[in-house]
Amino acid sequence: MEASLRSFPSSKPPTLRPLTLTKSRGLSFNVPNPSSRRLPRIATIRAAISRTKKEETVATVKKQLENCYLVAGIRYKGFTVKQFQDLRDTLPDSVTLLVAKNTLVGKAVEGTPWEALKPCMKGMNAWLFVHTEEIPQVLKPYRSFQRARKLDDNDFAGAVFEGKFYGPDEFKSLETMPSRAEIYAKLLGSLQSPAISLVSTLQAPARDVVLVLKAYVKKLEEGSGAAAQ
Repeated sequence: MEASLRSFPSSKPPTLRPLTLTKSRGLSFNVPNPSSRRLPRIATIRAAISRTKKEETVATVKKQLENCYLVAGIRYKGFTVKQFQDLRDTLPDSVTLLVAKNTLVGKAVEGTPWEALKPCMKGMNAWLFVHTEEIPQVLKPYRSFQRARKLDDNDFAGAVFEGKFYGPDEFKSLETMPSRAEIYAKLLGSLQSPAISLVSTLQAPARDVVLVLKAYVKKLEEGSGAAAQ
C-alpha cells in the first residue's frame, strides 16, 4: 500500500493534478476543477430560456391564427427598428405585425390550412395576421409604406387566403378584391336588372358568389324582422 507524491520546482507554482491511490487500496478519485461545473449549468439555463421563448412564439402565432382571414409574409431584411415601429403605426387594429422565425411559424401552422404558407418560408420574414374580411384595405398601408421608403426588395413573400397560397406575382388579385360594400351593391344591382346581369354575377368566382348570397339572405332576414315588429 503505497502512494506516490510528485515534487515541483520551487520557482513554479504547483499544478493541481488528479490524486490516484494505488490499486491495492481499491480507491481512485479525481479532484474536479471548480470552474468546470459552472459551464454546463449556464448552458442548461440558456437552453431552457431559449426553449421557453420558442414555445411562447409558437403559442403567440397560434393565437393570432384564430379568427384570421389572411396571413402574409413580408421580406424584412434590412429593416430598422424605427421602420418596424413606423410600419406598425400605419396598420389598422385588425392587423398584427409579428417577427418570428420561419421554423417556429411552420411549427404553429403544421396540420392546419395555413400550412400552405410553407413555400414562402425562406429568408427573413415578418408576418401580417389579418383579422378582417376587408383584405385590400389592410394590404394598402404596407404598399404605401413600401413606396414611400423605396423598399422595393422588401416585398410580400407570399400569403394564404381561404386555404390558397398566393405568391408575390399573385398579390394583385388580393389587392383588388371587391369590398363587402361593393359586393352588396353588385348584388342589389343584379336583382334589379335583367336576368342576364344575375347570370353574370353567378359566373363570378365562387368566393364572391357565396358572399353575395350571404348578404342577400341577411338582407331578407333583416326585412322579415322589421316586418314582424
